[in-house]
Amino acid sequence: MTEARILVVEDEESYRDSLQYLFEREGFAVALAATGTAGLEAFVRDGADLVLLDLMLPGMSGPEVFKAIRERSDVPVIMVTAKDDQVDRIIGLELGADDYVTKPYSGRELVARVRAVLRRYAAGQRDIVDEPERLTVAGITLDPERLQITREGQTTSLPPKEFALLHLLAQNAGRVLPRQVIIDRVWGSDYFGDTKTLDVHIKRIRSRVEADPAEPVLIQTVRGVGYTFEA
Repeated sequence: MTEARILVVEDEESYRDSLQYLFEREGFAVALAATGTAGLEAFVRDGADLVLLDLMLPGMSGPEVFKAIRERSDVPVIMVTAKDDQVDRIIGLELGADDYVTKPYSGRELVARVRAVLRRYAAGQRDIVDEPERLTVAGITLDPERLQITREGQTTSLPPKEFALLHLLAQNAGRVLPRQVIIDRVWGSDYFGDTKTLDVHIKRIRSRVEADPAEPVLIQTVRGVGYTFEA
């Protein structure tokens, strides 16, 4: 089973190739981008569990890509540069990067750093609330005992997965929940099915709770990351 998806944004082909080999050998899925613009496009389109981002990139620079990613997501980012310069290190860390490495680096050390950052990020996701409690959010009352929602005086029963998904989002209203976190909480960490199942369930839930499902207000898509319930 693939451990996590890493997006490598690196303009030097030799480094891209070696990083792809290194991380795939360790069980990671790897996506590659040779420019900052391509890296940002890949992140927005497909997302990632961690971004390995070179500081010095042609065109759109590493810091610019980092800021654009941060506007969309809190996904872990490790900055990489060929310069072993204190100034560059400070720039990377002050931007809010989760870690910083300089070339040339040890492959074993880099993999260890990636695993450590992913563990810290996963630990930060553990405070997501998913207790089966009755609650009312944005005028919608959710009853976990009956798997029912009540909105504007009308009560509707939901299938178990749809209710669990809506309840998870509502309990964490205002917080962006990554797709994989949602899948783990609702379908279980051992789920191996198509992740598009999540999108199908979101579409069904929107048809029940949104005034206009085509223009959702409550359940928002955060491209490249996941979903959030806006209360």
